[in-house]
Amino acid sequence: MERAQRKVRIGKVVSDKMDKTIVVSVQITERHPIYKKTFTRTKKYKAHDENNEAHIGDTVTIMETRRLSKDKCWRVVEILERAIAL
Repeated sequence: MERAQRKVRIGKVVSDKMDKTIVVSVQITERHPIYKKTFTRTKKYKAHDENNEAHIGDTVTIMETRRLSKDKCWRVVEILERAIAL
């Protein structure tokens, strides 16, 4: 029996204040079915970051996983781009 492909999302870290958890904001561009106008939808996901490596402003890839807490069922796969530190 083969397992289904897991969902993968790319987004920006908007919070890293929790221990081993980050909040990732993912933007999706959609097109209205009747009026054909494009618009963006934003959704926030809580993702597991085992070593607390990701920080605010970083671009990360997250992947769906088993439920880790009440509202955390994603984990960080890789950090694509680091935020510029001032």
